[in-house]
This record gives sequence, structure tokens and C-alpha cells, in this order.
Amino acid sequence: MADVRLTGVEKAYGDTRILHGIDLEIRDGEFMVFVGPSGCGKSTLLRSIAGLEEITGGELAIGGRVVNDVPPAERGIAMVFQSYALYPHMNLYDNMAFGLKLAKVPKAEIDTAVRQAARILHIEHLLDRKPKDLSGGQRQRVAIGRAIVRKPEVFLFDEPLSNLDAALRVRMRYEFAKLHEDLKTTMVYVTHDQVEAMTLADRIAVLSAGRVEQVGSPLELYEHPSNLFVAGFIGSPKMNFLKGEVAAIAPGHVDVKLAGSGALLRARVDGGRVSPGATVTVGVRPEHIRTQGDGNRLQSTVAFVESLGGVTFAYCPYPGLEEPLTCQFEGRNGADRLRSGQALDLHLPAEALYVFDADGHALRRLAAPELGA
Repeated sequence: MADVRLTGVEKAYGDTRILHGIDLEIRDGEFMVFVGPSGCGKSTLLRSIAGLEEITGGELAIGGRVVNDVPPAERGIAMVFQSYALYPHMNLYDNMAFGLKLAKVPKAEIDTAVRQAARILHIEHLLDRKPKDLSGGQRQRVAIGRAIVRKPEVFLFDEPLSNLDAALRVRMRYEFAKLHEDLKTTMVYVTHDQVEAMTLADRIAVLSAGRVEQVGSPLELYEHPSNLFVAGFIGSPKMNFLKGEVAAIAPGHVDVKLAGSGALLRARVDGGRVSPGATVTVGVRPEHIRTQGDGNRLQSTVAFVESLGGVTFAYCPYPGLEEPLTCQFEGRNGADRLRSGQALDLHLPAEALYVFDADGHALRRLAAPELGA
């Protein structure tokens, strides 16, 4: 196993900069996920770690060894791509053994490595089959097995589940988590799906436009996003945002006057970085909106109701918003109570609100007195 350290890593194609001074430590044995929208640089960063892209600045170290000029085959890594890239004329056994045969590993060692990997991935009964006889999930397991037999210090995964259907992706998420638990090897995983990131990662690095916006555990990013981008990207459905300006500041809270309606919202945040009249954005997650409560009441009308059985979503337009507020209510009773066109009072608990300054940076949230400091 090995850690991975990136210090001021940059990547440019001519005058076009893709990665902008990435500083990141991936700990020994950690499952790190790179997540972000398409074009944010996450795959380029992964390929740079692999040595498939030559970095144009900074330092990259794997297991304490600087590898800027080390070829991919000598970095102690194994990479699994979005495409399975299996040899169609070979059976599964030979697909997994091929790299070891090229490296002239003794036949007995190859057999032991292949069968052990197949056992871990539950494909030992498929070793005589050709790739065309397999499902997408089975092919992906073979591609992972081909990486496992190399016994790398670091596994790199580039959106490995994107070619699978939704139900199989859920199953394969479990398989990846179990694989990491069994192998205890450093793993770096790239995805644009924040649900994958939240369910798999020890820590997540959120990228935007070639920069790391925030690194932390899934729960840390969800509960304490450092800026507007992270707050809007982490969470499904995404956080609601309302524009406004600071109306008043007092110890333990900030009052915000909403643009469009003039309604006042009180948020339990530290207002030390803003002043009255400053432009801010208030954020609230869909599951924190209530239909009953004290203070912070907004009046709206239900535009659309979406019932998923155990969860009901209501979409409620509000003055000044381009998109309706998304409200999440637990249980099927929400679908029975809510109807399109129905007037609805929405209550936003002060301790559940986020406030972001004009530059998009989050103000520090404060616990409600009854919840403790």
C-alpha cells in the first residue's frame, strides 16, 4: 500500500490550463473519490497520477517516491477504465493472466493470483467463458480482476460504473466497497455521480474548473460545505438557494431579507464576515423544509408533486427564484396531503439554514441553543 501526495500539480495543453496547482494528500489505504461536473479535470488528474498525462508543474509522489518522470508501468499503480478493454478472443482466465504472462511471472504464481482475484470478485465459475458471454457487470469485474492480480500499491478507477444500468450500478457500489474492505489498498475513484461518491468514499475531493473546492468525509461535505459550489453539488436533490441581503446581525444569528418577496429569514450563523446590506445567498436542503414550525415562514403554492413511495417531493415556486423550491417529505402521507395548486406554508428552521457571502464562501453555522454548542 502507499499514499499519494500532490503538491502544486498543474497540467496545461499549450496555453490552456486544465489543472491549477492541486495540493492533495491521499492517505495510505484510503478510498478517495474525485467528484465534479463534466470537464472539471477529475479524469485528467487521475490520468496524471497514473502517468498517462505528463504534469507541467508541481510534484507527484506515490509511496514517498517522486514519480514525475517515472513511466506508468513502474509507478506501482493499476488503472480500471470506463471501457472494459477485454481481449474478445481470450477467456476470462487468460484476460486476467495476460499482463503477468508478459512480465514472465512463473505459471504457478499466475494461477494462484488469477484464482484468488476471481474468488474475491465471485467470478471463479466464469473463468472459461469469453467476454461476449458475460453481462456488463461481469465484464467490469474481470477488468478489476486484471488490476488485482498485479498487486498494485494504488488502484485508480475512472468512472468504472458509467456503462452499467441503474440497478447494476447500485449492486456494483457494494462490490467496490467490499473490495476495498478486503484488499485494504489505496483506491482513487473518479465519478460525476455524487451518490456514488457519498456511498463509497472515505473522503471526497470536489473539483471545479481544475481546482479542488473542498476535501472531506461525505458527511462533512454534506453538513459543512465550504462554498456555494460544494453546497449545490453534494446532496440529492440539491440544496435550495434564495438570494437576499443582510437585514440585521446579532450574536448567534443573521437576519436576511429575501429578494423578490422581502420576507425575513433568521439563520443561526456567525455574521462576523458580513455587514447589514451585504448581498448573501441562503441555502436550505429539501429535507429540512417543514410544513409546521415557528418563525421563518414562507408562503407558496404547490406546482407539482412527485411521490416515490417512501418519499414525496413538492415543487413550490417562490418570488425571485428561477426554479421552484424542492421540498422533501418522508412517507407516503405527503402524497395524500399535497395537491398541485394547493397553498402551502413552508417553515425553514433557523439552525438548518446555510448563508453564503457575495463571494460564495459559507458563513460558519452555529448550533441552536437547545441542540448544544
